[in-house]
Amino acid sequence: MNTNKFIIGGVIAGVAYFLLGWLVWGMLLMDFMNQHMTDAGKAVMRSEENMVWWAMIAGNLLWGFVLSFVFGKAGVRSAGSGASTGAVLGLLISAAINCFLYAQMDAWDTTSMAIDVVANTVVGAIVGAILGWYMGMGKKAA
Repeated sequence: MNTNKFIIGGVIAGVAYFLLGWLVWGMLLMDFMNQHMTDAGKAVMRSEENMVWWAMIAGNLLWGFVLSFVFGKAGVRSAGSGASTGAVLGLLISAAINCFLYAQMDAWDTTSMAIDVVANTVVGAIVGAILGWYMGMGKKAA
């Protein structure tokens, strides 16, 4: 795997996830998710003023590096294959995490879980397309 592609791809994907996350969960779905959150869930959520930004940024970058690693190993080299790979990863991983958290926490309902999985699938497809496009840049013609 090309180390430069891995690092730059990870940063690109991490930044894209951060920006899309702000748009999707921070703006478009914020009210919906809050309406479907239990009182226990609301009690543990940080206010926007108390958000731990270094952890949010680190989490997005780390997720970007996970995708960059997987895409590199899987040979994803186009926006189309990146979109499909990103969508599948977004769907499966977010569904698994949502199920684990729902089983252990009284924070939200199954409607918000389903919407979160759909949102993660869409965002995964968009970030995957961006990363796949980048991973394919500079490839030699056959």
